[in-house]
Amino acid sequence: MPSSSTVPSPMLATLGQLPGGAGWAFEMKWDGQRAIATVDNGVSRLFSRNGNDITATFPELAGPISDALGGREAILDGEIVALDASGRPSFSLLQRRMHVLSPTTRLRNEVPVTYYVFDVLALDGKSTTALPYLRRRTELADLELSGPRLQVPPYWTDVDGEEMLDLARRHHLEGAVAKRVDSTYQPGRRSPAWIKQPLRANTEGIIVGWVDGTGAAHDGIGSLLLAAYDDDRRLVYIGHVGTGFTTATRKSLREQLAALERPTSPLASTPPARETKDARWVEPQLVGDVEYREYTSGRLRHPSWKGLRDDKTPSEVDLPGRH
Repeated sequence: MPSSSTVPSPMLATLGQLPGGAGWAFEMKWDGQRAIATVDNGVSRLFSRNGNDITATFPELAGPISDALGGREAILDGEIVALDASGRPSFSLLQRRMHVLSPTTRLRNEVPVTYYVFDVLALDGKSTTALPYLRRRTELADLELSGPRLQVPPYWTDVDGEEMLDLARRHHLEGAVAKRVDSTYQPGRRSPAWIKQPLRANTEGIIVGWVDGTGAAHDGIGSLLLAAYDDDRRLVYIGHVGTGFTTATRKSLREQLAALERPTSPLASTPPARETKDARWVEPQLVGDVEYREYTSGRLRHPSWKGLRDDKTPSEVDLPGRH
């Protein structure tokens, strides 16, 4: 039975402009949680990007994955997504499931999830990572994985980056990914052989503090103070976010952060006083996902909160635009 120490880390894409011309395959970018699935002796387990076993968080996926493989052993790579009422992946909806260790039947019915498989890393005990992308996609197609909880999304080789982004935009998806058709799978590496381009800029930020809310939000956070590691591995301030929260989220975040409170700032240098007045500092342990308009002069402009990311560690959070 595979353990987190033996499960490969997912290969990552670099941020950039999607290429045109031959030699590239294109996939949609799904707004969900990356997950490696292992199937061994008929038992399926799911692991997050940082190696945590998340099988119990998404129990409705394990059975369909192992059943679809019909007794074969495999290691798969994909994205767990929750679809909104319009059939579009919704990260905010998925947030209701990501932090629940044992979801109730009611929650599973209210927020069903699907595993979108886009790569195969091993079959019947043999690694497929050295095979080129198109060969791996053929192996994946031959498995004929399908069902209400399991899908293999398509890829395209007869389009260019602009066409893919236009298609993603028309379907209200997050963006697109280009992968070289001859690229091997490189576990744990962020490779230029894979390029992602979101339609909306987003980044991760390490929560280093909060400012209390006022009025209706008096018992929750008003805004979060965010940081990231610069090229010298110093924890630096990148801005604050005060929009995108529900009332329940503001209260929940305050409760979580209160347990991490510390008397001093964890930042390498003093942040601007006008943005951190009355700040309450915390240990830099939680990572959040935010959308933003631009990153300039060391600050996020017009950021909006999307949710916590327990599948990423603070050490992985670089400055916006670097990941």
